[in-house]
Amino acid sequence: MSLAEVSGLVELHDRGGLTWTERERAWVAVPDEVVNAFVRGGFEECKRATTTSRRDLRPAGGVWQGVNHATGAVASAIWVARATQQQALVFIEIDGELVDVNHGRPESSVNASYRDEGGEG
Repeated sequence: MSLAEVSGLVELHDRGGLTWTERERAWVAVPDEVVNAFVRGGFEECKRATTTSRRDLRPAGGVWQGVNHATGAVASAIWVARATQQQALVFIEIDGELVDVNHGRPESSVNASYRDEGGEG
């Protein structure tokens, strides 16, 4: 993963539009802002889908996936809407690794902790 690929996410984080929540182990952000950051990083959309609530037909969550044709990297964002806020819980990965925008590389300590607790891997 290159710094150029995550530069849009770093900018979003630096302006307060992308924050980590340890409790949910996810990012909090407006999903379209995360997608736009990926596009600025050179990713081209190849898949996008949303789900809706049966009660009010509001988006309940979604997925976006893009490919950087120059590097072959695959980025994904999966989000779950929060009932009372515009921001959602967003799980952000490039090539299957969680993105740590503080350092521009995968957050391996999160992955290791997840595996230690009986998760995948």
